[in-house]
Amino acid sequence: DASTPVLHGWDGVLRLAGIPLFPPNITMFIMAKQFYFCPTTKMNLFQSVTSALDNTLASDPTAVIFGEDVAFGGVFRCTVGLRDKYGKDRVFNTPLCEQGIVGFGIGAAVAGATAIAEIQFADYIYPAFDQIVNEAAKYRYRSGNLFDCGNLTIRAPWGCVGHGSLYHSQSPEAFFAHCPGIKVVIPRGPVQCKGLLLSCIADQNPCIFFEPKILYRAAVEQVPTEAYTIPLSQAEVIQEGSDVTLVAWGTQIHVLREVANMAQEKLGVSCELIDLQTILPWDTETICKSVAKTGRLLISHEAPITGGFAAEISSTVQEECFLNLEAPIARVCGYDTPFPHIFEPFYIPDKWKCFDAIKKLISY
Repeated sequence: DASTPVLHGWDGVLRLAGIPLFPPNITMFIMAKQFYFCPTTKMNLFQSVTSALDNTLASDPTAVIFGEDVAFGGVFRCTVGLRDKYGKDRVFNTPLCEQGIVGFGIGAAVAGATAIAEIQFADYIYPAFDQIVNEAAKYRYRSGNLFDCGNLTIRAPWGCVGHGSLYHSQSPEAFFAHCPGIKVVIPRGPVQCKGLLLSCIADQNPCIFFEPKILYRAAVEQVPTEAYTIPLSQAEVIQEGSDVTLVAWGTQIHVLREVANMAQEKLGVSCELIDLQTILPWDTETICKSVAKTGRLLISHEAPITGGFAAEISSTVQEECFLNLEAPIARVCGYDTPFPHIFEPFYIPDKWKCFDAIKKLISY
């Protein structure tokens, strides 16, 4: 989709073509139809978070990072080394009190700081729900635009991890998608993670940035060392297709990428794969444009199906693209149960469940 900003490394393509145009640590990127040459290094997802935070602390003297255990690097090591580099007044621990962490962040942002709060797990964000939806989200509106806490970004590890069970595997994005005044963003890999996180930090609205923790060390890409941004509220068409539109975000994108290949090889079905990236406010135009072309839609996420964000997407597409639909919209999501431990493989919407849904869409 030419209207969707894309950030891709081309260094491998050029090397395969035998064109050594620049040193190995310099990568050419294309974003929004423009070419960029910039230094890169291999990063996994947690390192891309660290790099984004490092860029922010270096360029913005008002930036502060705080949360449980962030001073020594955090549970997932996303803030490792930042306290030593920037000092205890800019990277510091807080008490184990999520509502206090977010409340402090709101106050710091109102006072002029670039406040970056970490909630240790997305599952722990619920005690801070009131501070987020009743205070941060409404601060600008209730003051008639005189005051705001737009410089607040809340980071949280998110999603299943293979052994997290009830309190370390939840995907709570839908709870916040119902709340005007904030933005909710979920990346799928290191390149997107750094660019989207820097966009959240720069955005003049409070943002919640959910990081797929199962990808912290699994996903590795060449990532620019310098700061860059990826526009919020713009979905990315990862793979174009003509028969079925597949929509997901975060970890589930990688599941659907494999499913798209399976559908092509086994069924001859061409799938268009879209990474939503921003949950709130989401990119209705890109999704509806794709469904108008393919006539079929599958949405997948780890969170329980009832009240999940797939329902909102489904409702909007049904309203906007009803006459284009060739089959009922399919949702492949988690079950309406607490997240299990040993039964996690049966709970998650894996490639086989998604593949079966595609077969039903095509044969309808």
